[in-house]
Amino acid sequence: MKALVFGCTGQDGSLLCRSLLRQGVEVVGLSRSSNPNLATHQQLGIAGDLELTTADLCDFREILELITRHQPDAIYNLAAQSSVGLSFRQPVDTFNSIINGTINLLEVARFASFDGRLYFAGSSEIFGNTDQPAGVGSLRHPLSPYAIAKDASFNTVQVYRQAYGLKCVTGVLFNHESPYRSATFVTRKIVDGALRCLRDPGFRLQLGDLSVARDWGWAEEYIEAMQLILHADPLQDQVICTGRMETLEYFVARVFRELDLDWHDHVDLVASLRRPSEILCSVGDPAPMQDRHGWRARRDVDGVITALIAHARQASLP
Repeated sequence: MKALVFGCTGQDGSLLCRSLLRQGVEVVGLSRSSNPNLATHQQLGIAGDLELTTADLCDFREILELITRHQPDAIYNLAAQSSVGLSFRQPVDTFNSIINGTINLLEVARFASFDGRLYFAGSSEIFGNTDQPAGVGSLRHPLSPYAIAKDASFNTVQVYRQAYGLKCVTGVLFNHESPYRSATFVTRKIVDGALRCLRDPGFRLQLGDLSVARDWGWAEEYIEAMQLILHADPLQDQVICTGRMETLEYFVARVFRELDLDWHDHVDLVASLRRPSEILCSVGDPAPMQDRHGWRARRDVDGVITALIAHARQASLP
């Protein structure tokens, strides 16, 4: 078995590469950069275990050559500008990396009569505010450039599966965390900031709106779900989530409480850190994944917080 993984150096891409390698799959990792940051691969112990290649997902000829040369059984597209906040500052780059990359890969697969399977990373951001737990058939109301791009890609994958018979599918992932998140993500910022407050009581952690609520899960578990979705028959888009929603204030308070601190003594709320357009509540319906694939998240927000703190403390040891 051979798999191509676009976006192989991010949180999800790195964890997916490790999972595939452990199963004996030959992995070719694709990155836009000719000098990719391999820190996460090194932390996961997979540096040097997969073939790394530079590729522009929007370059038709380049992607066609890769698929023709490697003849993979599976392709995972996890490549994109993945920060919602950054998408407001860089909407054009966000649209290009998500929408153009998605349709180019699908068009290459159609042109090459690719018979393998293609997985596309979707996002819960497409739903906007969820009045009740969302599933793939729920109304969608994207509220950011990132969400708009993901929504368009979700629709495009459905069209290529239904109209052209491609074996392609989208996993719509709600928030999922791990120690390998970029430091720009708020969960990582909170954990790192709380630990700094523990060491330096004079440090102040600056955050934006704590009233927003999210469905947080554990990234390694979501990697398992991705693969279940991709290899199922028939292919069906699925939501991957825990089904439990808590506010960011809950997340902050729980992190600080595990360190025997009161967050009120260490956190400043800064209006400039709020997004121009924000989702206030976001939660998914885990029942379809449970019913169809026997998969259910083992860690909810409390388990995620405990694991993040434990890893951060271990990493900070001399």
